[in-house]
Amino acid sequence: MQRIRYGFIVLAMLLCSVTSAEAEVSVFIGTPHVSIGINLPVYPQLVAVPGYPVYYAPQLQANYFFYDGMYWVYQDDNWYASSWYNGPWGFVEPYYVPLFVLRVPVRYYRQPPVYFRGWPQHAPPRWGHHWGPEWERQRSGWDQWQRSSVPKRAPLPTYQRQYSGEKYPQVEKQHEIRSQQYRYQPREKAVREHFQQLEQRAPAPAQREREDEPRRTSPRQQDDRDGVRSQPQQRGPVIQEQRQQPDAVQREQKGSRSKEQEKEEERRDKERGRGRNY
Repeated sequence: MQRIRYGFIVLAMLLCSVTSAEAEVSVFIGTPHVSIGINLPVYPQLVAVPGYPVYYAPQLQANYFFYDGMYWVYQDDNWYASSWYNGPWGFVEPYYVPLFVLRVPVRYYRQPPVYFRGWPQHAPPRWGHHWGPEWERQRSGWDQWQRSSVPKRAPLPTYQRQYSGEKYPQVEKQHEIRSQQYRYQPREKAVREHFQQLEQRAPAPAQREREDEPRRTSPRQQDDRDGVRSQPQQRGPVIQEQRQQPDAVQREQKGSRSKEQEKEEERRDKERGRGRNY
């Protein structure tokens, strides 16, 4: 009986190690395509949270933050992130939300959920109570830090103000514009990995030039596109001569036969004339 219990304990330890290993290699931000109902016509006003390296949007009816070069939104019990102020948004697992985003006090949530009621306004939300002991075990110490060692705030990407309304770029152009106009490098490992994934999906500059430049086509390919298949210039007369050759031969053969028939008829007429004379 003791051996069976020991076997179960070993098996449980192995499963826990596999689970933790999988969590370390999991992608923390999903592919940006989620629509969360936020539609900002212009760049929002962002104000620094005192004592935290985080900004929030006081004029929005949303739990909207900016930290480490990305925008973070808490809505419908889920976290979302984006590198542009109006998305698209990628889903973020609770295990990978940056610590300083989780530490923002309750008072800076402009649209707090119902279960925030009764929690201290000057303290962060009770995420361990909300997400359970497993989350709190993996994020142990998330609400403990030295106030004197708070990192500096990332600069706001104010270049995005010029992209509003119809000028708001498509997903394919967002990373390219950001890499050209925003030089900040994220501190958080998960955020860096997210931008590395965007770089891998984005086409290289040389490849974009090849895609943008018009394709050069040969005369034959151009003729094929226009519906006319080009042929060598010398081939036409040769084929025409070959086609005309049998007709000429036939005419010559017909001409030679008619002359022979005339001679044969003349010969017969002469023989008939001789017969009459006798």
